[in-house]
Amino acid sequence: MTEHFLGVLGLGEALGVTRHAVHKWRSRYPSDSQHPFPEPDVEVDGAPGWRADRLEEIVRWRNGLPGRGAGGGRPSAARQDYLKAAMARGLDRDEALRALATFTEEFPEMTEPEICAWLIEKWRR
Repeated sequence: MTEHFLGVLGLGEALGVTRHAVHKWRSRYPSDSQHPFPEPDVEVDGAPGWRADRLEEIVRWRNGLPGRGAGGGRPSAARQDYLKAAMARGLDRDEALRALATFTEEFPEMTEPEICAWLIEKWRR
């Protein structure tokens, strides 16, 4: 009987992200990190594969990513810089935070500081 596995593309589609996000997670969270990405069950010609029944485990891993908590506390330096730049462009704090949340959902492969820096750079052009 043939066994079926999810590759990087299939895993990305199942999680609602790009394959690039899965590759980035694997490199950013190696097996020796504090929050290692789940190891593949198989490799074929260097391409990783995960059993479909491990999808729930991988979703739990993603939900446990650093920075995915309820928040609170002092905003990061990147967020503070972003909020200053957004207000200079006429957005109020709530509008700026909604926009940031939208970009964070649209680009899960990027961290919030990366998105903040990208937006600030776009606004400077």
